[in-house]
Amino acid sequence: MNYYFKTSDLDVGYNGKVLIHDINIAIEQGKILTLIGPNGAGKSTILKSITRHLAKIHGSVHIADHEIYDWSPKEMAKKVAVMLTDRIRPELMTCEEVVAMGRYPYTNAVGKMTPTDKAIVADSLAKVHATELAERDFMTLSDGQKQRIMLARAICQQPEVIVLDEPTAYLDIRHKIELLDILREMAHEQGITVIMSLHEIDLATKISDYLLCVKGDTIAKFGRPEDIFEGDAIEKLYDIAHGSYNLLFGSVELTKPRGEPQYFVLAGGGYGLDCYRALQKRQIPFATGILFDNDVDFQVAQVLSDHVVSSSAFEPINETVVQAATKLLSKCTAVIDAGTPIGTYNQANAQLLKFAQENNIPIRHSWHSILKD
Repeated sequence: MNYYFKTSDLDVGYNGKVLIHDINIAIEQGKILTLIGPNGAGKSTILKSITRHLAKIHGSVHIADHEIYDWSPKEMAKKVAVMLTDRIRPELMTCEEVVAMGRYPYTNAVGKMTPTDKAIVADSLAKVHATELAERDFMTLSDGQKQRIMLARAICQQPEVIVLDEPTAYLDIRHKIELLDILREMAHEQGITVIMSLHEIDLATKISDYLLCVKGDTIAKFGRPEDIFEGDAIEKLYDIAHGSYNLLFGSVELTKPRGEPQYFVLAGGGYGLDCYRALQKRQIPFATGILFDNDVDFQVAQVLSDHVVSSSAFEPINETVVQAATKLLSKCTAVIDAGTPIGTYNQANAQLLKFAQENNIPIRHSWHSILKD
């Protein structure tokens, strides 16, 4: 395979001291590589080393078979645009002027811009939905607006590679989505290689062609998202001892309640999610069932409760499972019926409701009345 960007046995660090060693990356042109990992793991150190803001200690960094450390600053600026977390403080400059700084590698000795340069500046502002900010003083902007202007400056360079350190920081959800859409378009339609770090794991898995997991003094994993995330991969990467991260839904769940269940939540089909989280918020242990193991409720219930009764998908619920659910229910003070419709395949839940009625176990059809703040 013809790799466009690659590092070989790269060691990075400060003042000659290696912090992360043997970094080996290889990706094709027009792909998106995202670095993920805990704070302080060294993601920014890696990015600064591949943009020459920080000198490498050992190894090589190649773009299109050229060692980037052999390039002149102007050659580097034509190939690689950089958007790091370091804040710039341009005094008395408009946003348009800040973006125009991206044309530096292409202007003449006195920095005079041509009509073509000016058109590229205007187009870069438009791409990040910031045309209306062109005449604003950069220093008067919000952090999110500044982030968009800095991205416009990077786009304005018309690079082959763009490197970004936490580009979604300070952005609200709308502008996070817009920014990542811009990067995806740059990569997939213009063939620009994107290398960045993100804290939002769900966004990283959705946009990235490759992920680099940074932890300790080496690389924990490198590869395609679907290949490197299995089971408790996120918990191990971030040393999550309390709570969990659901890779399937990209959702964070907080620490589960411990102890004997107080309520039995009759659920399924997504009807139980709000109830589970309300109980978790109040640290009230609960049981739930009978859930098929391909059910959305099951995905959340298994990390929020130690008492989940489940059955194999696409199979009838057998009597052993019903008995297990009945035994749990009999220990609870009440049943919360989450409203899941009873159909052909979950008739066992109707049996549970009947058992509760016959044994005078209260049935509540809303958790709101039970779990008042």
